[in-house]
Amino acid sequence: MAAITKSYEPQDVEKKWYAAWQTAGCFAGQANPARSPYCIMIPPPNVTGVLTMGHVLNNTIQDILIRRARLEGREALWLPGTDHAGIATQTVVERELRKEKKTRHHLGREKFLEKVWAWREEKGGIILQQLQALGASADWSRTQFTMDPAYSQAVLKVFVDLYGKGQIYRGKRMVNWCPVSLTALSDEEVIMKPVKGFIYQVRYELADRPGQFIEVKTTRPETIPGDVAIAVHPDDPRYAAWIGKKVRRALGPAAEIPIIADAAVDREFGTGALKITPAHDKVDFEIGQRHKLAPVDVLNPDGTLNDLAGPELAGMERFAGRKKAVELLKERGALVKEEPYENNIGYSERADVPIEPRLTWQWWLRYPKVEEAKAAVRDGHIKFHPERWSKVYLHWLENIQDWCISRQLWWGHRIPVWYAKGLDKEKLTEADLADPQKVHVSLAGPADKTNWVQEDDVLDTWASSWLWPFATLGWPDKTAMTKAGFDYFYPTTTLVTGPDIIFFWVARMIMAGLEFVRPGEPLERRIPFKHVYFTGIIRDAQGRKMSKSLGNSPDPLDLIAKYGADGLRFGIISIAPQGQDIRFQEDRIESGKNFCNKLWNACRFRQLSGDMADNSSCAAILARLEPAKFDADDHAILDRLLSTTREVDRCFVEFEFSGAVQALYGFFWNDFCDWYVEVSKTKLQPPSSPDSGAPRDHATKANCLAIQDLVLRQTLLLLHPFTPFITEELWQLLGYAGPGSAERGAAGTFLMCDTQMENCSQIASSGLKLDPAAAALIGQLKAVVSQVRAFKAEQGEAANRAAEFIVEASDAHWAVLEANLSKLKRMMGAASVVRGKMSADAPAIVTGYGSWNLIKQMKGDPAAEKAKLTKELEALAKHIAGTEARLGNEAFVSKAPPTVLEGARKQLADQKAKQAELTRLLKSLG
Repeated sequence: MAAITKSYEPQDVEKKWYAAWQTAGCFAGQANPARSPYCIMIPPPNVTGVLTMGHVLNNTIQDILIRRARLEGREALWLPGTDHAGIATQTVVERELRKEKKTRHHLGREKFLEKVWAWREEKGGIILQQLQALGASADWSRTQFTMDPAYSQAVLKVFVDLYGKGQIYRGKRMVNWCPVSLTALSDEEVIMKPVKGFIYQVRYELADRPGQFIEVKTTRPETIPGDVAIAVHPDDPRYAAWIGKKVRRALGPAAEIPIIADAAVDREFGTGALKITPAHDKVDFEIGQRHKLAPVDVLNPDGTLNDLAGPELAGMERFAGRKKAVELLKERGALVKEEPYENNIGYSERADVPIEPRLTWQWWLRYPKVEEAKAAVRDGHIKFHPERWSKVYLHWLENIQDWCISRQLWWGHRIPVWYAKGLDKEKLTEADLADPQKVHVSLAGPADKTNWVQEDDVLDTWASSWLWPFATLGWPDKTAMTKAGFDYFYPTTTLVTGPDIIFFWVARMIMAGLEFVRPGEPLERRIPFKHVYFTGIIRDAQGRKMSKSLGNSPDPLDLIAKYGADGLRFGIISIAPQGQDIRFQEDRIESGKNFCNKLWNACRFRQLSGDMADNSSCAAILARLEPAKFDADDHAILDRLLSTTREVDRCFVEFEFSGAVQALYGFFWNDFCDWYVEVSKTKLQPPSSPDSGAPRDHATKANCLAIQDLVLRQTLLLLHPFTPFITEELWQLLGYAGPGSAERGAAGTFLMCDTQMENCSQIASSGLKLDPAAAALIGQLKAVVSQVRAFKAEQGEAANRAAEFIVEASDAHWAVLEANLSKLKRMMGAASVVRGKMSADAPAIVTGYGSWNLIKQMKGDPAAEKAKLTKELEALAKHIAGTEARLGNEAFVSKAPPTVLEGARKQLADQKAKQAELTRLLKSLG
C-alpha cells in the first residue's frame, strides 16, 4: 500500500483518476432491471459557450446527485450534450466573416452553413472538455447535439404533427425584433438595461376645436407618424368629454386620429393620456386590436424610418430620427417640454442594440397540454425545489400566450414548409395557408421540389430543446429508443436549472412530454422529470450578476488551477443555499482547498499512526471493534458519525446541498480532527511512553485505529459526491478498495463505482451499541473547552500557552472535570486547573461546568469584571427572548424539521442555565 505524501497535489490526482474512471467505463449508464434508475439530462450549454461560474454551480450539483446515486447502487445516467444556439452561433460565424469584409449573403445559405458546421467541429466541444476538468461524470459516449440528424428529425416531426393538429399557424403579430441580426428574439435573448434619456410632452390639437389640445408624454417621438389614436382611461374625469373626438397627428403625414377609452391606460403616468402606436409597442398593439385600429409601421427591419414616417424623417436611422422629430415638434409648437428620464430598455443579447417591438409575419404555436402541465406540478407529480417556484410556474400558465417559434436565421432547423413558386408569402391569406396546392407541410417535402420554395425561417432554438428529455433517448425511433433505454430511464429523475428559464424551457419541456410521450397513459408516465432543482444566481460582492462585460467573473479554470477541482466544488456548494442567490467570495473557494488539505493530512496521520488492517468493507472494520474498550470519546465520535450521516441523508432528500457540506465540514474538522484525533493521541503512544497518560495496551491502540478507519471510510463515502478526486485517491491509499487497487482497472474497485454505500442504518444495525449519555457528556466538555479557549484569546493568552485556572463548581460538575482533567488541560492549553473559590480580582467566565478564574497575577479589575458580566447578561437575555419567540411562532414550529426544533429547545435550556450561573457570579462579586 503506497504511502500518503506530505502534501496534496490536486492536478496530478485529478488527471489520473478522471482518465482511470473513463477507461473503466464508470460513467456509462445502461438499462439494468436489477437496479432502480437515476437519470439527469444536462441542460445543454450553447455550442458557443465556455465554462462560467454559473456552469460550475449547475454542473457540480448535477454531478453530486449522479455520484450519490451510483453510491446508493442505482443505475445512474447523466446524459450530456450541447445546444446549437441559433442566433449565438450565427453571430459568432458572421463576426468572423466580417473580418474578411464579407456577409453570409456573399456566401449564400449552403456555403454559410458549411462554415458554421466547420466552426462547430473545431470549437463546439470546448465547454464539454472544460466540464471534465471540473470532474463531471457524464456518459460522454451518449453526447447529443440538437442539430444531430436523428435529433433534427424529432424536431421537425413535432412541427409537422402540431401543424396537422392546428396547433401551429402563421400570423402577423408583435415580436421582439433585432434590427442588426434581423430576426425575432425570445424574451430570454433580450437583456433589460437602465437607459438615461428624455421624456417628451407633446400636444395634439383637437380637430374640431382649434387652439385646444390634449397632451401626452412619450420617450419615442420618432414613432408619432405611426400614431393611430390617443387613449384615456374611461373613468378619468379629466377626459370624459373628449372621448370620441379626433385630434390631428403631431408629426408625419396629416391625419385625424380618434380619442378612445381603454382601461389599460395608467391614469397616474404622465398626463393620463397615451399615444397609441400599435406597430411599435406591445401594449399599444393590444389596445389597437381591441379597438380594431389598423397599425402604421414607420420603421424598416434595420431600424431606419420608412416612407410612412413622412419625407422629413424617411431614411433616417431611428435615433437620429428621434432628434429630428424633436426639432420638428419644436418648430411646430407641439413640444410642451422635455425632461431627463431613465427607464429600462430591452437590448438584443447578441447584437447589444435596443430591440424594436415589431409587427411581422411569424410562425406561432398554441401550447399543448396546458391544463395537464398545471396538474403535473400542482398535484405533486413534479416537485420543485424550492417549492415557491411552483407558484411562479402556475401563474405563468394561467396567463400563457402563443409562442413565436420562427427565427429569421440560416443556422437552425429549417421550417418544413414549402410554398408554391410565385406566391408572395407576405400576402398569403388563411385560405391560402390551408390550400395544399399553395402550401405544403411535411418531413420529406413535396415530391416535385422544383416547383416549390422552402420557408427561409428556422425554428427558435427553444423549439428544439423543449424535446431534450426524450429526443436524447431516441424518440420517436422505436429501435433507437430501445437501444438508449427509453422505457427504463424515462421519466428522468431530476432537472437542475436556473429559475430564469422556468418558462422558456422547464414549462415547455413538461408540455412536450405530456403531448408526445406515451399518449393515453397516466400523467406520471409522461412527465419528463420528477424533480426540478432551481439554482440561485451567482453575484459578486456588490450583488451584481457576474458577467464578462462587467469583468467581475473569475475564470473557473483559473480557480481549478489555483485551488483544485475539489476545492472549487466544495467551496461553491458551501455558499449556495437552496434556491438563493450567491455572493461569490474567493476566500470560500480557498476554504474548500483548505478542507481538502485537512482531509489529506488526517488520512496521512492515520496511515503514520499504525499498520493498516482489513479495511476492505464496513463489515470488516466493524469486526475489528471492541465496544467493551470504548471510552466516552469513542462513543461520542461514532454517535456523531451516525447523526452526521443521517443529516447528510436528509439534506439529499430535501435538496439542501450546502447543508450537507456544512454538516460534513463541522463533523470532520471539529469533531474528528480537532477533538477525537487530538484526544486519541495518548492511546496511540507506546505503553511505556511518558506522554501516553494511563497505561495503554495494544488492543486499545488497535481499537482506536479501527474507529478512525471506520470514521474515515464513511466520511470519504459521504464526501465523494462533493469532492470526487481526493476521496478516490484516499480510498485507495487507505485500503478501502480491498486487496490490490483500482490500478488494475476493474470498475468495482473504484470508490465512485461502489454500489453499496454503508449508511448509518447499516452501521446501527450491526449490533454496535453506543452510549448516548457518554456522547452527550463529550459534547458538553467540548463546549467548555471552546469557551475557555475563546476566553483565553479574549484575555490575550496564546492558544498553546499553559494557563492556570481556579474553578468554582458543584461536586457533580467537579467530579466530571476531575475525571477528564488530563485531557481537558491538554485541549485547552492549561498548566493547572484546581477547584477553589472565585476571586473578584481575576477575570472569569461562566461555563456549563462552573465558573472559571484565569490566574494572571491577580491584576484583574473587579469593576471591569462586573461590567463585563452585566453586558454578557444583557446580550444573553436578548438571545433567550429571540429563541423563545421562535419556539412560540406557530409557523416556525409547524415547518421546522424535528432536529431543528430539538436543537432550539436545547439551546434555550443551555442559555437559561448560563443566565443563572452568570447571575450567581455577578452577585458573588458584590
